[in-house]
Amino acid sequence: PSFPLLCFRSALVTPLIFGLLLQAPCTQPSTITQPNFVLLLADDLGIGDVGCYGNDTIRTPNIDGLAEEGVKLTQHIAAAPLCTPSRAAFLTGRYPLRSGMDAVNDYRVIFWNAGSGGLPPNETTFAKILQHQGYTTGLIGKWHLGVNCESRNDHCHHPLNHGFDYFYGMPFTLISDCEPTEPPEMDRAFRRKLWLSTQVIGLITLTAVLGRLTGLISVHWKTLTCLAGFSLLFFISWFSSYGFVRHWNCIMMRNHEITEQPMVTERTTSLILKESISFIERNKHKPFLLFLSFLHSHTPLLTTEKFLGKSKHGLYGDNVEEMDWMVGQVLDAIDKEGLKENTLVYFASDHGGWLERQEGERQLGGWNGIYKGGKAMGGWEGGIRVPGIFRWPGVLPAGKVIDEPTSLMDIYPTIVHLAGGTLPQDRVLDGRDLLPLLRGAAARSEHEFLFHYCGAHLHAVRWHRGHHGAVWKAHYVTPIFSPPGAGACYDRGFCPCFGEGVIHHDPPLLFELSQDPSEANPLSADTEPLFDTVIRRMGRAIEEHRRTLTPVPEQLSVSNVVWKPWLQPCCGTFPFCWCDKEHDN
Repeated sequence: PSFPLLCFRSALVTPLIFGLLLQAPCTQPSTITQPNFVLLLADDLGIGDVGCYGNDTIRTPNIDGLAEEGVKLTQHIAAAPLCTPSRAAFLTGRYPLRSGMDAVNDYRVIFWNAGSGGLPPNETTFAKILQHQGYTTGLIGKWHLGVNCESRNDHCHHPLNHGFDYFYGMPFTLISDCEPTEPPEMDRAFRRKLWLSTQVIGLITLTAVLGRLTGLISVHWKTLTCLAGFSLLFFISWFSSYGFVRHWNCIMMRNHEITEQPMVTERTTSLILKESISFIERNKHKPFLLFLSFLHSHTPLLTTEKFLGKSKHGLYGDNVEEMDWMVGQVLDAIDKEGLKENTLVYFASDHGGWLERQEGERQLGGWNGIYKGGKAMGGWEGGIRVPGIFRWPGVLPAGKVIDEPTSLMDIYPTIVHLAGGTLPQDRVLDGRDLLPLLRGAAARSEHEFLFHYCGAHLHAVRWHRGHHGAVWKAHYVTPIFSPPGAGACYDRGFCPCFGEGVIHHDPPLLFELSQDPSEANPLSADTEPLFDTVIRRMGRAIEEHRRTLTPVPEQLSVSNVVWKPWLQPCCGTFPFCWCDKEHDN
């Protein structure tokens, strides 16, 4: 074409392009392409621990600021009331039962770095899809979804095998065993039984030997040798794992490399924050996903000296306030790099606060506000209703509050859509794209039903009746609180999912959550005219839901969760596993 014609076309096209660029993103969803994502997930944080959700004594100004500048969800629901299954659902957008990450037994989470269970390699996380869309993806902090399958270095469950380009943190979870000054937390009751059994067997062996030496008992030395050998083998069989929990489970990794074994807890917080900010700085010129999976506020509540004794709620409050400060530091890094307008920030907790976590008079677990129950309880709101906040200036409205039922599983389709990715078509996805709801383009949640599992056992169902506004919830199984009326299972430490520790309800307990969010007054056919209609509809929904489930290998079976020495990540030559590469550096 001639030069005048080119000039003419330029004169037409240039203002058009300029006009499109000036249009507000909240009015043109098509112009929103590949924002950055910063996902902030707290550990064991109760919904009642945050200022913008009603707490007026624990100071959380940075989290509260996210809500002021963005959208706050008041009915944000975890897919499970414990770490491992909830995080599996978060990353895959699917109920954990679909990936085998919920248990039919009492082992409801990953127990060892050296177990063989974990997030199956055939699951597609949102990180994996974003990788294909050109994103740099990073996970800093807690994983708790397994490490190896068949050998010490196959890393089949590792974050780098699930879509993350970079990992720094704990492949396991923070537990009190990681802090030498704290009493053990992991399998505490079972360990007491093992110690008692060892002492009884040892006493029997010693008595038999003394009896033989004094002539009071006629027994062959060969028999005594076998008995002594059995005593020793029994002790070694369990002490080789439980006696070294801190070395086996409390480790830090950078990608596939172990950097601390055991971890040096005094510097963990500063290193996680440093790594998070460094990831943002390194990737500021291209789309990135940062999943900051806090170790706060899980016991043993690692808190730096700067925050100790500063809150009105003891060590737990100090820990939450430090986490809020870390949130502020990450937000400052986003602002400093000029990324605020192009970054979607999300804050939530993996499940409710742990009510039973106490040491003497010290309350070391969280508070779930007006909601009944807590961590490990699959049905009651306190175990699964969590904070949920989104901020994206210029795209999401500021100060908006949404009372509709939403799920942590919804993050999956939401960010995949925003990144321009395609959802997997070969599996059932349970999450729903939240963007229309967050932006105000839709008034109602796409979730008609949400199913609340405790392990692999269905405990409750939530029915959102669309335009009627009612949110019904039926409990088919509830835990037996102890002592009665206490609101938790203080004698056990955790509420069970099945067996003698639960009650089956027929007809189920029914609540209307929009009128009774505390689940204090169960309805009946005598008090609620729609009782039978609601229960029948929920029954049909359960049948329809169960038809979508397909058998998969149980990742949390006993054989998968037990400690296997040949799978133990080791910095050195097993069993002499020790290193401190952070100090060396």
